[in-house]
Formats: sequence, C-alpha cells, structure tokens
Amino acid sequence: MGPNRSRTLVAILLFAMNAAGPVAAQIQLAKKAGEDTEKSEGGPVARGRYVVEGIARCTRCHTPLLPDGERDPGQWLMGAPVQIRPTYSAPNWALRAPRIAGSPPGTDAEFIRLMMTGISRTGKQLNPPMPQFRLTRVDAEAVLAYLKSLGR
Repeated sequence: MGPNRSRTLVAILLFAMNAAGPVAAQIQLAKKAGEDTEKSEGGPVARGRYVVEGIARCTRCHTPLLPDGERDPGQWLMGAPVQIRPTYSAPNWALRAPRIAGSPPGTDAEFIRLMMTGISRTGKQLNPPMPQFRLTRVDAEAVLAYLKSLGR
C-alpha cells in the first residue's frame, strides 16, 4: 500500500471515530432522559402520559377531531375514525381506532404484551396504520397506568 493510500485510510478511520462520538453522546443523553423520567415525582402515570402523548402520539388516531381540526379534549383517547388512508392497497387497513382511555381493550397482561411485542390478544399483529410497538415492560406498564388514570 502506497503512502497516499495509507494516509487516506487513516483519515477515513479518524473521521469515522469522530463521527461516532456525537451519536454515542445522543444515545447516552436519551438513556439518561429515560432514567430521569422514570425516577421523576410523577411516577408511572407521568411516564405513560409522556409516551402516549409525546412519543407515540396516540391522540392522532384515538381522539376524534373537532370541526376546526383540533383534537376533542372531551373525547380524549375515546376512539375515532382513522383519518389517514394508505397510499397502496391495504385490505386490512383499520378504519377506526378503538377507545383506549380508562380501560384499554383486553386484560392488563394482554395490553402489556401488545405494547411490548406488537401481538394483540387474538395472537395477531394489529392492522395498519397501528405501529407494532416494542416498548420495555416499564414503559408498557406506564402507558397502561396513564390510560387507566383517565378513568372512563
């Protein structure tokens, strides 16, 4: 290998090592934020609200729209017609998102399994556009705690 090729290889390796630094730092910050949220005074209900409203944005499908296009706070997570349509043929596309406020469909164990594996109480994956979540048990239990706290 010639000297120019060796220098190029070293430069590429140094660049790759430096580029990985910010990514590793972001991963560490995200882990710390998750740990801080779990330890916060709000406990599991606050963590669940954060996941439902801030991360997964469940309200986009599970809360109906008002005529002005805003989500109806009086029907928060009470189920709604799905507003998005597929851009491809999808025969199993869900037309309605179910109520999840108060007591989500199924048992607590079935709901936690759904949030952790993407497998519903029927043993099948949910119909699109529902994402196939892979939450941790802590986050799945927190989501359930938040939904139950809505008490409907």
